[in-house]
Amino acid sequence: MQSAVAFWDKAAEKYAKSPIGDVEAYEYTLGRTRAYLSPTDTVLELGCGTGSTALLLAADVERLVATDISGAMIEIAAGKARAQGVSNVAFRAAGLLDDAIDPGPYDAVLALNLLHLIDDVETALRRINGLLKPGGIFVSKTVCTPAAGAPLKFRLLRATIPIMQFVGRAPFVRFTTRADLEHLIAAAGFRILEAGDHPAPSRFIVARKEEPGSERRAG
Repeated sequence: MQSAVAFWDKAAEKYAKSPIGDVEAYEYTLGRTRAYLSPTDTVLELGCGTGSTALLLAADVERLVATDISGAMIEIAAGKARAQGVSNVAFRAAGLLDDAIDPGPYDAVLALNLLHLIDDVETALRRINGLLKPGGIFVSKTVCTPAAGAPLKFRLLRATIPIMQFVGRAPFVRFTTRADLEHLIAAAGFRILEAGDHPAPSRFIVARKEEPGSERRAG
C-alpha cells in the first residue's frame, strides 16, 4: 500500500479540479467558521489540500498558515495565492507533528476533512491543543461512521474502501462514531461549542481550548 504522501501527491491535479460535493453544506460551514474568526487572528489550517478554503478565509484574518503533507497540493495552493494576489497566507508542506509547523500559539486551528485520515487521532488532538492559545478555537469537519439510516452509498463506500486502498485508489480512513469523536475532542482539553452534520456523515465541530482550571464537558 502506498504512503499517504504519495497518494495525495498523485491525486493533487485531479483533486484541484474536482467540484465541491455539497456546495450548500460547504458554504454553511465556511460561514460558521468565519463567525469565530477575527481580523487580528493568526490561524493555522491543517490538511489544507490545494488551498481553496484558506484563500477564502484570508480576508477574515491577519495571517493564515496552511499546511498539507502533499508537496504537490501545496504547489498548487501557492500558485493560486500568487494568481489571486493573496499575501497573508503561507503555504507549507508539513504533517501535523512536523517541526516545520510554527509552534504558535494560534488563535484558531482548522482541521477540515482531516481527522478521519489520521491513524492516531488522540495524539493529533493533543498536538492541536498545544498549538492553540488558551481559549483558542478548534474547527473540524470529520467523516464519521455512517449511521444505520445513512444513505446506502455511504454504507457501501465504507465496505469498499479496503479494496480501494489495496489497489491504491483510496487513502487510509479511520471511521469513528460522532459520540466517540466528540469524547476524544473533549478529552484532549476542549469544550465543544457547536456540532452538526453538514452533510452527514461529516461531523462539523467547533470547540474552545479550555483554560487552566475550567471545567470540561463534551457539549
